[in-house]
Amino acid sequence: MTIEAGSHLLPADTLRRLARASGGLATASVTEMERRYPWFRRLPADQRAEVALVTQASVANFVEWLKDPQHSSRLTIDAFRTAPPDLTHWVSLRQTVELVRVAALVFEQRLPELATDDAERTMLTEAALRYSREVAFAAASTYAGAAEARGAWDARLEALVVDGIMRGDGEESLLSRAAALGLEPTAPATVLVGNPPPDEPPELLAHIRGIAVHSGRGVLVGVQGSRLVLVVSGSLDPPEDHRWMIEAFGAGPVVVGPTAPSLAEAHRSAADALSGLRAVAAWPTAPRPVPAAELLPERALAGDPEAERLLVDQVMRPLAATNSELVETLDAFFDAGGVLEACARRLFVHPNTVRYRLRRITDITGRAPGDPRDGLVLRVGLAVGRLARSRGLW
Repeated sequence: MTIEAGSHLLPADTLRRLARASGGLATASVTEMERRYPWFRRLPADQRAEVALVTQASVANFVEWLKDPQHSSRLTIDAFRTAPPDLTHWVSLRQTVELVRVAALVFEQRLPELATDDAERTMLTEAALRYSREVAFAAASTYAGAAEARGAWDARLEALVVDGIMRGDGEESLLSRAAALGLEPTAPATVLVGNPPPDEPPELLAHIRGIAVHSGRGVLVGVQGSRLVLVVSGSLDPPEDHRWMIEAFGAGPVVVGPTAPSLAEAHRSAADALSGLRAVAAWPTAPRPVPAAELLPERALAGDPEAERLLVDQVMRPLAATNSELVETLDAFFDAGGVLEACARRLFVHPNTVRYRLRRITDITGRAPGDPRDGLVLRVGLAVGRLARSRGLW
């Protein structure tokens, strides 16, 4: 009786000898793996035993494959189904290919001994090469499936971490999850929010992660309904150097929260960024991206108490503490429509005195009263400060 192997015929006696020798072939393969690769020798005994089981199953399936090559895919994949689910965690795909190569070499050396003539030796050698190729493809398929499963799990974990940051969850579990996703918990973190891209968000988000890794930055990405959230390690100063982050968003404004000292405090950056996103509609010509700190007037008008506090601390409190004449000059300057000479007449002082006071205001607040945008910040800051004082808040 003969069995067809590919386009050749193998006698049934040869196949029986192969079946009896399968255990020895598997043992010889594992021994050679231990001899060649120190990393394999360092594996715990139970993990080496699992590799040995996969090898034995592969050798046994080789005999069945010789009988029916048409079912090669099923047989080779079945060999990897005998492996434990976490095999792909402690043996990489590259290492698996190295082990398959060693097993193929052992096959090439040992199989000719089981043949009765040169023709059978040639058939067995060719069959071993073909089968090792099938095993390598099956290994790649197994690892691809594991990678997809890990990717899906990582995506869910990433969504949980981003949601926790947006909600202000500073638990240790959130930080450990973020570390597992590649974001250093002790590194500074900046939150960006805006509209999500309209088309193919999964592919685009994967592209964002790839660029972030290439640039040496950790990044978490989350789509929460109608907004896209990026949590990026480090600061975005200057923003022009990080256009790839801005281009990840869809049309519309992008608001950048202040850089937090660590991931545990990133919820503060997130809160300011969200407040800015809600209020940015009041500033139609806002730059893209716009820092949340540049939206203090709009945020205060929208009822953000943190923006009100910052305006008091940055405008009213330092001006009032330095010189009451500065607040009086600022009021007069705005009432005069920003005309310096008219302001001087209202105050009964020389225009140079007004110039000096306005420079002092700029030095103290970092805002120039003559600049339209800075003037708005100062004017709203005065109003918020007076309201806070009337309520006894400072």
